[in-house]
Amino acid sequence: MKKYISITLSAVVLILASCTGDFEELNTNPNRPVSVGAQFLLPQALQTTIDNYWGNKTRNQRLNFDHAMSWVGYISRNIYENEGDNYNVQPSVNISNWEVFYTDGLINFQKIVEIAGPDGGKYNPNYMGIGIGMKAWIFSMLTDVWGAIPYSEAARGTDAEAIFSPAYDSQETVYAGIIADLEEANSLLDASGPSVSGDILFNGNILMWKKFFNSLRFRLLNRQAHIVTGSGAIMQAMLDDPATYPMMESNAEMAALTYGSRPTNNPWHDILILQGRTDWNMSSTLVDKMGEMGDPRLSVFATPGEFAEGEILGTPNGLPGSVGSNYLGYSAIINPDNFAQETSSVILMSYAELLFLKAEAALEGDITGDPQMYFDQAVQASFDQYDTTMPTGFVASLGPVSKENIITQKWVALFGQGIEAWTELRRTGFPVLPAADPRALFQNDGVLPTRLVYPSTEYSLNGTNVEAGAALNGGPDDMKTALWWVE
Repeated sequence: MKKYISITLSAVVLILASCTGDFEELNTNPNRPVSVGAQFLLPQALQTTIDNYWGNKTRNQRLNFDHAMSWVGYISRNIYENEGDNYNVQPSVNISNWEVFYTDGLINFQKIVEIAGPDGGKYNPNYMGIGIGMKAWIFSMLTDVWGAIPYSEAARGTDAEAIFSPAYDSQETVYAGIIADLEEANSLLDASGPSVSGDILFNGNILMWKKFFNSLRFRLLNRQAHIVTGSGAIMQAMLDDPATYPMMESNAEMAALTYGSRPTNNPWHDILILQGRTDWNMSSTLVDKMGEMGDPRLSVFATPGEFAEGEILGTPNGLPGSVGSNYLGYSAIINPDNFAQETSSVILMSYAELLFLKAEAALEGDITGDPQMYFDQAVQASFDQYDTTMPTGFVASLGPVSKENIITQKWVALFGQGIEAWTELRRTGFPVLPAADPRALFQNDGVLPTRLVYPSTEYSLNGTNVEAGAALNGGPDDMKTALWWVE
């Protein structure tokens, strides 16, 4: 009996020892992982931020579609004019755009950098480079919309010494930082290095990522060239060493996300087709200017109203709904075939834009080269982007290359990229917008918004720092204070 008990106790001890050794493995839920690979974070981070950049599907969250696109004269409202068209900005627009870019964008890209970094356990310099470069892209939008923003202390809520109330950095400091970040991203990205998956933008093509980030860096350098000494020299050095700093070389290499079927459909498809919203018409600013130039790209951008007998007509901006609604059915709308299909692409940066940047930089003497040649190539690239034949003598009819001509044609080529066009309008003063329609009722004292007001959530959660940030902008926290790069 004692022998039997002894054997039994020994068996129990062995079983317990065995169970204890495999306890963590046996009690790990495979459906609730404690760590997530970069390949799973990347598609969500890209989709969320690009959706928000282009035009969120949710009302009062569409900074690009409802606001910037109206402010630069691409589209206008025939109803609900106080949702951007008349220079009014609902508080939810400030809050939601700030939160999406910081929480859904920067935090996820920062996590990718950490996971793929040397101490993250899954080292992959290509994921690191993508994460760092995409953070720079988001920061560039944030600072161009608000001015001073949390940058050096941003997305550090999970650090060992967590920062939940980040300080603000001046726009000049942010630009210096993200230009350096893009240099780092370029050095990390290696086409012969480890592969990446979950890349819905370039399908794992690392060379394309390098070309996008270097082209973006060229954009930012050009934007500050008139105030930061040495910017032109860096741009020239990049052009002189394409092996180290490859940039876009054709329309096939532009940074554009091609959407899929629901729920990853193009946001404008969701708004205009699935939701059936008819609030927007083409602005008479764009329609009249392109008509004056005899520009056939207008039919790419717009479709005639059903009662307009095939003529593309525009609606002035800032009209109260009681007036604007009279244009419904007569004024043109955004061409749904080209911009509102499920799979319609969203452009982050085009080859034409890069050529316009080169034309401006050459005109200003920041780089060598013939500005007229770059300008001609840029206009041609925009026509080619939309498979449209340029009329004979079109560029010649625009007159000699000038700052106004470059930025005005760039404005046409940027159609859809309202935030970027708004930035260029604020920076250069071009294109020259027409006088307001006498029936228009603009808010903000009739002043084209120069920036957005900081979200109320920042004042309630990060009050001391946001007040210091507003002071860095050199004016009150309103929509009239000019940003740092204004010429």
